[in-house]
Amino acid sequence: MSRNIIVGELKEHLPFTLSASIIATGLVIIISSFGAMNLVADLFEIFHPAHILVSAAATSGMYFKYRKSIVKGIFIGVVGAILIGSLSDILLPWISGNIFLLHTSFHLPIIENPLLILSVALIGSLGGIYLGGFNVSHSLHIFLSVFASLFYLLAFSMGFNMWTIIIISLIVFLAVYVPCCISDIVFPLWFVRK
Repeated sequence: MSRNIIVGELKEHLPFTLSASIIATGLVIIISSFGAMNLVADLFEIFHPAHILVSAAATSGMYFKYRKSIVKGIFIGVVGAILIGSLSDILLPWISGNIFLLHTSFHLPIIENPLLILSVALIGSLGGIYLGGFNVSHSLHIFLSVFASLFYLLAFSMGFNMWTIIIISLIVFLAVYVPCCISDIVFPLWFVRK
């Protein structure tokens, strides 16, 4: 895959990811002003599997668009969604949260609830292959990933104020932008030979 295609895709997805991050930050400020921050752990447990589902659909759909192998498409969708989804929703926010002294604790759903995560990745992969809809699932993927990353940081970190939420929003933008574009576009096309 050429460098120009990757750079072009990243430029194309920048405005949507930035917009989703700003909207998510606004919603978190509203949630915190109503004193409902105790809900964010539950919201993470909803948004992370939903992110894995649509990520698998986008990844397998992109692969299947160019190579009609159902088995490889499912495998690439499941592996890409779980690995890169865990990177953007959990690992990058966890590392960044600790760099910014938010005392973020580690919580990895694929280890703690593997049946759920594997099931939604498999269902997403099958949906991506049989239903297509890469553009819809990619946009939804970015949106869900922004919220999953944000809710992870809020649920598993301590000591928040308005500046912390702004820092978290920047972390979320970076944690989502590159991994999700890699997951949906670069990762599946890496397995497609010219």
